[in-house]
Amino acid sequence: MERPSEKYAISKIPAILARLLDAPDDQVILNKRSQESGEDIYLEVGQHTFWVQYKSSSARAPLLIAQIELQKSIGKRGRKTIPLIIVPYMGESGRRYCDEHGLSWLDLSGNARIRASGLFIHIEGRPNRFKSAGRPQDIFAPKSSRIARYLLLNPDRGFTQRELSQITGVDEGHTSRIVRRLEQDRLIARDSSGTLGVPDPNELLKAWHEAYDFKKHHIIKGHVAARSGDALLRRIADSLTENAVDYAATGLGAAWIYCHFANFRLATFYFRHPPSEKVLGWLNFREDERGANTWLVIANDEGVFYGSEVHDGIPCVHPVQVYLDLKDHPERASEAAAKLRQDYFRWR
Repeated sequence: MERPSEKYAISKIPAILARLLDAPDDQVILNKRSQESGEDIYLEVGQHTFWVQYKSSSARAPLLIAQIELQKSIGKRGRKTIPLIIVPYMGESGRRYCDEHGLSWLDLSGNARIRASGLFIHIEGRPNRFKSAGRPQDIFAPKSSRIARYLLLNPDRGFTQRELSQITGVDEGHTSRIVRRLEQDRLIARDSSGTLGVPDPNELLKAWHEAYDFKKHHIIKGHVAARSGDALLRRIADSLTENAVDYAATGLGAAWIYCHFANFRLATFYFRHPPSEKVLGWLNFREDERGANTWLVIANDEGVFYGSEVHDGIPCVHPVQVYLDLKDHPERASEAAAKLRQDYFRWR
């Protein structure tokens, strides 16, 4: 599983602390205060107040930074608080560091060691849920792929390298490296004026498809009661639209909207930000991988929303993104992808 973003991690902390302290969810209050270096985040759970620092790694350097930041935050407040470090998974080295410095911590994999006045929680032995495959970033890494994406969304246009950088929000140095690699692989070409274009969009899409891994997004699998896949898709979309939630459909449901090919059971939706407990309540969503008919996906880059449009009343990501995502979907996903490619990717 891909390492969670800070936004996702912070959104999960209240429920985790509620379970650890056996407190009702509505008695956990998450607060944020802006400061020059970022945000102070603290939670009130009954009589306890936790000041939180989230780090994406349990290496000693990030833990030291978290310790310093917590000391600064708590030093500014004249109140009794519990400093708490949160990571995706606390490795052995990180545990030793926290023990040496008397730091309380918990990880999103289910382990914790929290010690304070009148409070002691110790859970260990849960495996790392966020192991990285260790593959280096490439031209189709989440942010890097914005270049290929924009070229495929506009296959009949040419762009300068600077235009691609400005349009996609990828800095010029990174854009230069991506473009060089794409040129070396003969996936894009440069004319005599320096304008970049795609000589064969099918080859570029094929290369991206081979490298693409849908599991690099953060996927929340669960169940929403519905009579059919189409009813499920529309029920969720209507609820999200009614409550002004930013989202876009993908996968089998979006393929159905674009091509009306193959009935489906699984509905998949992208979110820019982790859906809150309130949103999950609106959907009557029950998180459970077994028998899941709904995947709520926190996108690992905003590029997935490029080219999104409303079709049949439902916001959908661009057919290129749907095609990529179908690679890792069940049911008749491969047939739906072939139909989508036939109908939408007849490039010259």
